[in-house]
Amino acid sequence: MSRESKQNLSRTLLLIGRIALAVIFLVAAYEKMKPQADMPWSLGAVNISLSMFAMGVDSYQMLPPWAVGIVAHFVPIFELVLGLWLLSGVGLRFSSLLATLAVVGFIAAMFSAYERGLTISCGCFGPGEQIGPFTLIRDALAFLPLSAAVMIGAFLIHRRGNRRVTAAAA
Repeated sequence: MSRESKQNLSRTLLLIGRIALAVIFLVAAYEKMKPQADMPWSLGAVNISLSMFAMGVDSYQMLPPWAVGIVAHFVPIFELVLGLWLLSGVGLRFSSLLATLAVVGFIAAMFSAYERGLTISCGCFGPGEQIGPFTLIRDALAFLPLSAAVMIGAFLIHRRGNRRVTAAAA
C-alpha cells in the first residue's frame, strides 16, 4: 500500500469515526430534549423534557440541589453543539478532545453511581436505560475507544500536515 493510499485510508477512517461520534452526541441530545409522548415540539415541551432529565441528573446524587437544573439544561445543549462541531470537522483536535473528556466524565459518573449501588436510569439516551454492567461496558469499550481514536487520529493528521508544510518551506 502506497503512502498516499495509507493517508487516504486514515482520513476516511477518521471521517467515519468523526461522523459516528457526532451521531452519538446528537442522538443523546435529541433523546434528552425531545418532547414527551403526544406533545408537539415547542420551547415549553423541550423545557419539560429537560426538567424530566433533571430528575435523572439528581438521581446520581452527585450535585447540590441548586446545580441539578443548571447541569440538566446544559448537558443536552452541550451534546448538541459538540455533535454539530464534530460533524463540521472544524477544529477537530479540540472537539474530539472535548468529546473524549465528556465520555470519560459520563463513564465516571455512571461508575460512581453503580459502585454506590444506585439503581437509576443512565440518562445517556433519554430515560429508561438502567445503569449496569452493560451500559458501563458499552460506554467503556465502544464510545471511549471511538472518541479516543478520533482524537488521536485528528492530532496525528494535524501533525503530519504540519511536517509537510515545514518541509515545503525549507
